[in-house]
Amino acid sequence: MKKNKVFIACDSSNISKVKEIIAKTQNTKLQIGYKFGLEFLNSKKGRNFVSRLKNKITFGDYKFADIPNTCSSAIKAVRDLKFNYITIHISSGLDALKAAKKVSGSTKLIGVTILTSLDNKSLKEIGYDQNVKKIVLKQAKLAKKANLDAIVCSPIEVNVVRKVFKREIITPGIRFNFKTDDQKRALTPKQAYKNGSDWLVIGRPITRGNIENNLQNLINHLQ
Repeated sequence: MKKNKVFIACDSSNISKVKEIIAKTQNTKLQIGYKFGLEFLNSKKGRNFVSRLKNKITFGDYKFADIPNTCSSAIKAVRDLKFNYITIHISSGLDALKAAKKVSGSTKLIGVTILTSLDNKSLKEIGYDQNVKKIVLKQAKLAKKANLDAIVCSPIEVNVVRKVFKREIITPGIRFNFKTDDQKRALTPKQAYKNGSDWLVIGRPITRGNIENNLQNLINHLQ
């Protein structure tokens, strides 16, 4: 039976906490990977920890967003960490995406669309004149043109992205209930998989509180 795929977000600068998250999320019912974001990767001991992590699916969530030369150079600079996945903002533009893809090697390059903490109101405040779905669709087309390996989008837009992008779709903004924290575009795990997500990214709903119980709640939710 095919296992559901989940990236656990290790959003902490505390090495002991991250070790606890990894130790307490080992199981046989889900395929688990570990997402390391800016908080951990920029911490004093974070980089060294990732460099020594073995036999785990790893996701470097840098969300690079810069000119083509800087994006490609940054990916080269973290190549020694041997991430399975690494992120770049699609809003960096086609040239930057292509430059990053050219040097990404065996690491899968993930294009990040509109952050799940933003909604249509937020986009208008920034200066966009189109709604989330229209922008995400355009970004998905750009990701395809740049030959990216995967896309990050909210679970709500998976159906839109899937129309033009046939590779892996990774969805944050996953919540077990109506408590969405700072997420604006969120769904439950079951809803996200039903929409067509390949991987879910889940942080606080699992890592805050009793990790083992929270993970079991996820497994129960999906049955």
